[in-house]
Amino acid sequence: LHTHCNRFASDLSARFEDTTKRFAESTTNRRFSPPPPPFASVSQSSKPSSTAATLNPSHVAKALAGTSVFTVSNTNNEFVLISDPTGDKSIGLLCFRQEDAEAFLAQARLRRRELKANAKVVPINLDQVYLLKVEGISFRFLPDPIQIKNALELKSSSSKNGFDGVPVFQSELLVVRKKNKRYCPVYFSKEDIERELSKYTRASRADQQIMVGSLEDVLRKMERSEKNSGWEDVIFIPPGRSYAQHMQEVIKE
Repeated sequence: LHTHCNRFASDLSARFEDTTKRFAESTTNRRFSPPPPPFASVSQSSKPSSTAATLNPSHVAKALAGTSVFTVSNTNNEFVLISDPTGDKSIGLLCFRQEDAEAFLAQARLRRRELKANAKVVPINLDQVYLLKVEGISFRFLPDPIQIKNALELKSSSSKNGFDGVPVFQSELLVVRKKNKRYCPVYFSKEDIERELSKYTRASRADQQIMVGSLEDVLRKMERSEKNSGWEDVIFIPPGRSYAQHMQEVIKE
């Protein structure tokens, strides 16, 4: 899987454009690509009525706070872009693992000499990515291949066509109710959710309690859901952190 990601980055870097775009600071909502099959049901229905108010984009972005992805930029803090196969669009690659972004940078430096000293891997917060909108640029995620493998194993009965999107993991056992507020933690790492579940169930049964879906699908459901539908309770837990650690940081902020 790691080799595949490196080859993927190499193939993308071969189509480098000379054009780069500055990081945008727009707060306009960015819509994601069509999602794969639905994630765990958080509510009875996520389809809003014509008169119901849907979740504010800032609310959705807040649920993503604390999680970083990695991209390649030049010394002017501009995205280093690639072109899609047709050459019609510019693509900004966002990696969930820093090492994958480093591999992409290494391939980029081989293709363009001016990037040898003028490009670097930088983190960007996922909530900022969600609110990011730049004309003429599409953003594409490169998921952690280990989590792709984990997702395929959990969906073994229906994974003949692979997995589309960024895997996320959830369990009804981990839904928290505190001070009349409901929190539904969603994890980017299967290992992280397994550690949390081990506090409530035997390890041998942990996999049976885990549901897998895609980040893109969950965001779409949040965007289209009504208030008080249950989807506003979703909170994404950054890789390597527990629910308690993340909530403490959120409260401090």
